[in-house]
Amino acid sequence: MSQYQIKVRVDSQDREGDAWGALIEFIDTCAKNSEEIFRPSQQFDKNHWVHIRSLPKEIGRLKKLKHLMLYGSNLTRLPQEIGKLEALEIFTPYTSYGLRWFPYEITRCHNLRDSTVSTRALFGNTKNKKGFPDLKNNPVDYHGGNVCSICDKVEIDVRFEQYWISCRVATDVLPLLVIVCSDDCFHQIKESAPGYHSNPHKGGDAINR
Repeated sequence: MSQYQIKVRVDSQDREGDAWGALIEFIDTCAKNSEEIFRPSQQFDKNHWVHIRSLPKEIGRLKKLKHLMLYGSNLTRLPQEIGKLEALEIFTPYTSYGLRWFPYEITRCHNLRDSTVSTRALFGNTKNKKGFPDLKNNPVDYHGGNVCSICDKVEIDVRFEQYWISCRVATDVLPLLVIVCSDDCFHQIKESAPGYHSNPHKGGDAINR
C-alpha cells in the first residue's frame, strides 16, 4: 500500500449559512432571466462566493446557459445535475484547483465544445502521474443522494457501483466519476480517451502503480 493514500475530498459545503441561501436565490434569478453566462465571481456577492465549495442541484435549472465560468473558485465538487445544462457550450473552471474530478453527467452536455481546465490538478493526470482515489474504500456521496449516471435511477437501499473513467470533454480529457445501477448501465459507459486506462476502474494502488 502507498504511503500517501489519495482521497476524495468530503463535501464540506455549509448549506445552512447565508452564502448558500444567497447562491440558490441567485441561480433562481438567473433561471428566470434565461441567463446565458453564469459568472458568480463577478455577478454574485464576493463575500458569499468565497464560502462556496459545491454548486447546488439547482444549477440544472439554467437551461439557456451557454458559458459556465468558474475561474479561480474554491469549489471542490460539482453536482450530477450539471448534465442538465443542455445549452452549455463553454466550461471554464480554470484555476479552480479543488476540482480534481467531475461528474460523468457532464458528458450529457452535447453542445459543449470548449473547456479550460487546470489539468495538472486532476486525478489521473499523465504528466505529473497524479493517481485516482480508491472508490472501494472511499465512495462518493452526493448531497441529497446518488443517482445512476446512465439511467437516473435513484440509489436507495443498495449502494450503486462507482468507477473512474477518463473521457474527452470539449477540449480536455477529464477524470469522471460514473455511478451505475446495473450491468446494462455499466456497458453504456463511454470509451476512455486514447492513452488513458482503457476500462472503468475503482482507482487505488492497483491502478496507480
